Amino acid sequence: MRIVIAEDSVLLRAGLVRFLTEGGEEIVAAVGDAPSLVEAVERHRPQLAVVDVRMPPTLTDDGLRAALEVRERWPETAILVLSQYVEERYASELIAGDVSGVGYLLKDRVADVSDFLDAVRTVGAGGTVLDPEVVAQLLARSRRQDPLAALSPREREVLALMAEGRTNSAIARQLVVSEGAVEKHVSNIFLKLDLPPTGDDHRRVLAVLRWLES
Repeated sequence: MRIVIAEDSVLLRAGLVRFLTEGGEEIVAAVGDAPSLVEAVERHRPQLAVVDVRMPPTLTDDGLRAALEVRERWPETAILVLSQYVEERYASELIAGDVSGVGYLLKDRVADVSDFLDAVRTVGAGGTVLDPEVVAQLLARSRRQDPLAALSPREREVLALMAEGRTNSAIARQLVVSEGAVEKHVSNIFLKLDLPPTGDDHRRVLAVLRWLES
Protein backbone atom coordinates (compact mmCIF):
# COMPACT_ATOMS: atom_id res chain seq x y z
CA MET A 1 0.00 0.00 0.00
CA ARG A 2 1.25 3.48 -0.92
CA ILE A 3 1.30 5.68 2.19
CA VAL A 4 2.05 9.31 3.01
CA ILE A 5 3.05 10.09 6.61
CA ALA A 6 2.53 13.54 8.13
CA GLU A 7 4.14 13.86 11.56
CA ASP A 8 6.16 16.81 12.88
CA SER A 9 8.16 14.77 15.42
CA VAL A 10 11.28 13.63 13.55
CA LEU A 11 11.76 10.58 15.77
CA LEU A 12 8.14 9.44 15.56
CA ARG A 13 8.07 10.06 11.81
CA ALA A 14 11.17 7.91 11.37
CA GLY A 15 9.65 5.24 13.57
CA LEU A 16 6.46 5.16 11.54
CA VAL A 17 8.43 4.90 8.31
CA ARG A 18 10.41 2.00 9.74
CA PHE A 19 7.42 0.10 11.15
CA LEU A 20 5.37 0.46 8.00
CA THR A 21 8.23 -0.34 5.66
CA GLU A 22 9.16 -3.44 7.65
CA GLY A 23 5.48 -4.35 7.56
CA GLY A 24 5.62 -4.47 3.77
CA GLU A 25 4.04 -1.08 2.99
CA GLU A 26 5.46 1.56 0.62
CA ILE A 27 6.11 5.02 2.07
CA VAL A 28 5.94 7.47 -0.83
CA ALA A 29 6.44 10.61 1.33
CA ALA A 30 7.08 11.51 4.96
CA VAL A 31 6.49 15.18 5.78
CA GLY A 32 6.52 17.37 8.86
CA ASP A 33 3.85 20.02 8.30
CA ALA A 34 0.25 20.29 7.12
CA PRO A 35 0.79 22.12 3.79
CA SER A 36 3.36 19.50 2.80
CA LEU A 37 0.79 16.78 3.49
CA VAL A 38 -1.61 18.26 0.96
CA GLU A 39 1.20 18.69 -1.57
CA ALA A 40 2.39 15.11 -1.06
CA VAL A 41 -1.09 13.67 -1.55
CA GLU A 42 -1.58 15.74 -4.67
CA ARG A 43 1.77 14.56 -6.07
CA HIS A 44 1.68 10.88 -5.10
CA ARG A 45 -2.05 10.07 -4.79
CA PRO A 46 -1.46 7.50 -2.04
CA GLN A 47 -3.97 4.96 -0.84
CA LEU A 48 -3.56 6.15 2.75
CA ALA A 49 -2.38 9.22 4.67
CA VAL A 50 -1.27 8.78 8.29
CA VAL A 51 -1.73 12.20 9.89
CA ASP A 52 -0.87 13.85 13.19
CA VAL A 53 -3.31 16.52 14.44
CA ARG A 54 -1.06 19.20 15.90
CA MET A 55 1.47 20.17 13.27
CA PRO A 56 3.16 23.27 11.87
CA PRO A 57 2.57 25.95 10.90
CA THR A 58 0.46 26.76 14.00
CA LEU A 59 0.84 23.52 16.01
CA THR A 60 -2.87 23.49 16.78
CA ASP A 61 -5.18 21.48 14.53
CA ASP A 62 -3.43 22.03 11.19
CA GLY A 63 -2.94 18.34 10.51
CA LEU A 64 -6.59 17.44 10.96
CA ARG A 65 -7.75 20.38 8.87
CA ALA A 66 -5.34 19.29 6.13
CA ALA A 67 -6.76 15.76 6.40
CA LEU A 68 -10.24 17.17 5.84
CA GLU A 69 -8.98 18.98 2.76
CA VAL A 70 -7.44 15.76 1.46
CA ARG A 71 -10.68 13.93 2.17
CA GLU A 72 -12.63 16.50 0.19
CA ARG A 73 -10.25 16.79 -2.78
CA TRP A 74 -9.12 13.16 -3.03
CA PRO A 75 -11.82 11.01 -1.39
CA GLU A 76 -10.11 7.86 -2.66
CA THR A 77 -7.26 8.51 -0.18
CA ALA A 78 -7.99 6.91 3.18
CA ILE A 79 -7.16 8.91 6.33
CA LEU A 80 -5.73 7.53 9.56
CA VAL A 81 -5.37 10.21 12.23
CA LEU A 82 -2.78 9.39 14.89
CA SER A 83 -2.84 11.91 17.71
CA GLN A 84 -2.37 12.56 21.40
CA TYR A 85 -5.67 14.45 21.49
CA VAL A 86 -9.27 14.18 20.40
CA GLU A 87 -10.06 17.34 18.46
CA GLU A 88 -13.83 17.01 18.70
CA ARG A 89 -14.90 19.57 16.13
CA TYR A 90 -12.76 18.38 13.25
CA ALA A 91 -12.99 14.72 14.22
CA SER A 92 -16.76 15.08 13.96
CA GLU A 93 -16.39 16.57 10.49
CA LEU A 94 -14.04 13.78 9.43
CA ILE A 95 -16.58 11.07 10.24
CA ALA A 96 -19.73 13.07 9.54
CA GLY A 97 -20.28 11.56 6.10
CA ASP A 98 -18.90 8.40 4.59
CA VAL A 99 -16.72 6.74 7.26
CA SER A 100 -15.16 4.20 4.91
CA GLY A 101 -11.40 4.58 4.86
CA VAL A 102 -11.30 6.65 8.06
CA GLY A 103 -9.43 6.01 11.30
CA TYR A 104 -8.66 7.98 14.45
CA LEU A 105 -6.28 6.49 17.01
CA LEU A 106 -4.74 7.98 20.13
CA LYS A 107 -0.96 7.60 20.24
CA ASP A 108 -0.85 6.65 23.92
CA ARG A 109 -3.20 3.72 23.30
CA VAL A 110 -1.29 2.24 20.36
CA ALA A 111 0.89 -0.11 22.36
CA ASP A 112 1.39 -2.94 19.87
CA VAL A 113 3.01 -2.58 16.44
CA SER A 114 1.03 -5.46 14.98
CA ASP A 115 -2.24 -3.86 16.14
CA PHE A 116 -1.17 -0.59 14.53
CA LEU A 117 -0.34 -2.35 11.27
CA ASP A 118 -3.73 -4.06 11.37
CA ALA A 119 -5.40 -0.66 11.80
CA VAL A 120 -3.39 0.81 8.91
CA ARG A 121 -4.41 -2.03 6.60
CA THR A 122 -8.04 -1.91 7.70
CA VAL A 123 -8.35 1.81 7.00
CA GLY A 124 -6.34 1.56 3.78
CA ALA A 125 -8.71 -1.16 2.56
CA GLY A 126 -11.72 1.09 3.16
CA GLY A 127 -12.58 0.07 6.70
CA THR A 128 -13.09 2.20 9.80
CA VAL A 129 -11.00 2.16 12.98
CA LEU A 130 -11.90 4.48 15.84
CA ASP A 131 -10.32 4.54 19.28
CA PRO A 132 -12.99 3.91 21.98
CA GLU A 133 -12.03 7.19 23.67
CA VAL A 134 -12.61 9.07 20.42
CA VAL A 135 -16.06 7.50 20.12
CA ALA A 136 -16.89 8.36 23.74
CA GLN A 137 -15.89 12.01 23.37
CA LEU A 138 -17.76 12.44 20.09
CA LEU A 139 -20.90 10.92 21.61
CA ALA A 140 -20.57 13.27 24.58
CA ARG A 141 -20.19 16.20 22.17
CA SER A 142 -23.29 15.09 20.30
CA ARG A 143 -25.30 14.96 23.51
CA ARG A 144 -24.09 18.42 24.50
CA GLN A 145 -25.10 19.80 21.13
CA ASP A 146 -28.54 18.15 21.03
CA PRO A 147 -30.69 19.58 23.83
CA LEU A 148 -33.25 16.83 23.28
CA ALA A 149 -30.83 13.90 23.54
CA ALA A 150 -31.86 13.15 27.13
CA LEU A 151 -35.57 12.90 26.30
CA SER A 152 -37.30 9.54 25.96
CA PRO A 153 -39.23 8.78 22.74
CA ARG A 154 -42.54 9.44 24.54
CA GLU A 155 -41.27 12.74 25.92
CA ARG A 156 -40.24 13.76 22.40
CA GLU A 157 -43.75 12.95 21.22
CA VAL A 158 -45.23 15.10 23.97
CA LEU A 159 -42.87 17.97 23.19
CA ALA A 160 -43.68 17.75 19.48
CA LEU A 161 -47.38 18.08 20.28
CA MET A 162 -46.61 20.97 22.63
CA ALA A 163 -44.86 22.63 19.68
CA GLU A 164 -48.12 22.28 17.73
CA GLY A 165 -49.84 24.31 20.44
CA ARG A 166 -51.72 21.40 22.03
CA THR A 167 -52.83 21.59 25.65
CA ASN A 168 -52.13 18.76 28.07
CA SER A 169 -55.66 17.45 27.70
CA ALA A 170 -55.39 17.53 23.89
CA ILE A 171 -52.05 15.71 24.07
CA ALA A 172 -53.61 13.09 26.36
CA ARG A 173 -56.39 12.45 23.85
CA GLN A 174 -53.92 12.26 20.97
CA LEU A 175 -51.66 9.76 22.74
CA VAL A 176 -54.52 7.91 24.44
CA VAL A 177 -53.08 8.37 27.92
CA SER A 178 -54.27 10.11 31.05
CA GLU A 179 -53.80 13.84 31.51
CA GLY A 180 -51.81 13.05 34.65
CA ALA A 181 -49.38 10.99 32.57
CA VAL A 182 -48.92 13.93 30.20
CA GLU A 183 -48.30 16.28 33.12
CA LYS A 184 -45.61 13.90 34.37
CA HIS A 185 -43.98 13.82 30.91
CA VAL A 186 -44.07 17.61 30.72
CA SER A 187 -42.43 17.89 34.15
CA ASN A 188 -39.70 15.48 33.04
CA ILE A 189 -39.17 17.52 29.88
CA PHE A 190 -38.70 20.68 31.92
CA LEU A 191 -36.28 18.88 34.23
CA LYS A 192 -34.20 17.31 31.43
CA LEU A 193 -34.05 20.55 29.45
CA ASP A 194 -32.89 22.37 32.59
CA LEU A 195 -35.90 24.68 32.73
CA PRO A 196 -36.56 25.39 36.43
CA PRO A 197 -39.66 27.36 37.37
CA THR A 198 -39.11 31.13 37.44
CA GLY A 199 -41.33 34.17 37.69
CA ASP A 200 -40.10 35.64 34.42
CA ASP A 201 -40.04 32.79 31.88
CA HIS A 202 -42.75 30.56 30.43
CA ARG A 203 -41.23 27.09 30.55
CA ARG A 204 -43.62 25.64 27.99
CA VAL A 205 -42.58 28.22 25.42
CA LEU A 206 -38.88 27.74 26.22
CA ALA A 207 -39.22 23.98 25.81
CA VAL A 208 -40.85 24.44 22.41
CA LEU A 209 -38.04 26.78 21.40
CA ARG A 210 -35.53 24.04 22.29
CA TRP A 211 -37.51 21.66 20.09
CA LEU A 212 -37.43 24.07 17.17
CA GLU A 213 -33.71 24.72 17.63
CA SER A 214 -32.97 21.00 17.46
